[in-house]
Amino acid sequence: MRILVIGSGGREHVLTWKLSKSPKVTNIFVAPGNAGTSFIATNLSLFSTQEIINWVKENSVDLVVVGPDNYLAEGIVDMLQELNVPVFGPTKAAAEIEWSKAFAKKFMKKEGVPTARYELFTDLDKAREYVRTEPFPIVIKASGLALGKGVIITNNLKEAELCLDEIMRDKIFGEAGNEVIIEEYLNGIEISAHAFCDGDKTIMFPSSQDHKRIFENDEGPNTGGMGTIALVPGITNEQLEEIKEKIILPTLQGLKKLGRPFKGVLFPGIMLTENGPKVIEFNARFGDPETQSYMRILETDLVDILFACIEGTLDKQKVNWSDKSACCIVLASGGYPGIYEKGEKITGLENMNSEDVEIFHAGTKIEEAATVTSGGRVLGITATSTSIQGALAKAYKAIESIEFEGVQFRKDIGQKSIK
Repeated sequence: MRILVIGSGGREHVLTWKLSKSPKVTNIFVAPGNAGTSFIATNLSLFSTQEIINWVKENSVDLVVVGPDNYLAEGIVDMLQELNVPVFGPTKAAAEIEWSKAFAKKFMKKEGVPTARYELFTDLDKAREYVRTEPFPIVIKASGLALGKGVIITNNLKEAELCLDEIMRDKIFGEAGNEVIIEEYLNGIEISAHAFCDGDKTIMFPSSQDHKRIFENDEGPNTGGMGTIALVPGITNEQLEEIKEKIILPTLQGLKKLGRPFKGVLFPGIMLTENGPKVIEFNARFGDPETQSYMRILETDLVDILFACIEGTLDKQKVNWSDKSACCIVLASGGYPGIYEKGEKITGLENMNSEDVEIFHAGTKIEEAATVTSGGRVLGITATSTSIQGALAKAYKAIESIEFEGVQFRKDIGQKSIK
């Protein structure tokens, strides 16, 4: 099989790595890819949806796997389906569950999917008026796609008003902030739930947990994710089953009723509250960096699972996971998620020779035969072990060998859950 993977981050590198291990696969192309994917696949200098579609028209592929949310929002799945090309990912209409938080909140309210109490605003003055009446902390979200950074927890009125001004007046997230959601702050344990979906049926992944804030102890601004663990200590199969019955299946049924059957990975961020699981927000694709941990413990051929989702045969597909634990620790550029330098030379990657440790590239490229930084999140250091503590120890040990100017990473990944 010839497979095209769309995207350039750590998620796309690990998906390419996993697909390359299938005996069914002969060639993998990645558009546009990164330094890491260039060693195991053919990178294509294709960036826009239209460039990718034009390439597919001229080159035969047996499967397309869409990584990032922006391509889904642009309707690339619909375009590929019109070309009769098998594609893994939801249509533009089904993916609205991610690219419009306003749509998602209204949908959840209508379908009875548990989520935080909220109000929607397109008028800055009305939004400012509303936060003056609400208890703090309070969560303010840009409705559109904002690279994982459009959710801000504010602790007092001054912070809330400044946040609203920046999103709605100053447009720090562009058009994504034309509409904002203001919602109650949920207390509990936050986890990432992932589910393979074929429009009707679903198979849950094990539990994982992302660490969104840039600094230790969950301080500082949100990022795209600074590290993950899977499995999460203390999360039971009963809790995952409750998420499936109360959140995943009602969402699939509700979207199907709207004529928007969801095929792909449905990924709700979940808060396990004292009143049960509640959706923080929906994602319509593999998580990043959750996938870097998940693919280290997935035992079933990923190609088989993707086609079962596309063809609606998930009930006939077994999905087996290793009984090991996995982690991913993100090495980021200095200054991220704000302004950061690019082109910093990365050293030490050649020293990795442990079968338990794999490094997945995100913001990297090859320049004059050297691997250099080209993005905010640069590398994902993953490891597996019989315990999450063991996996983390191996990953942090591997980090000691890797250097680039300004490198920053969190030293407390997984610690809150372990404690």
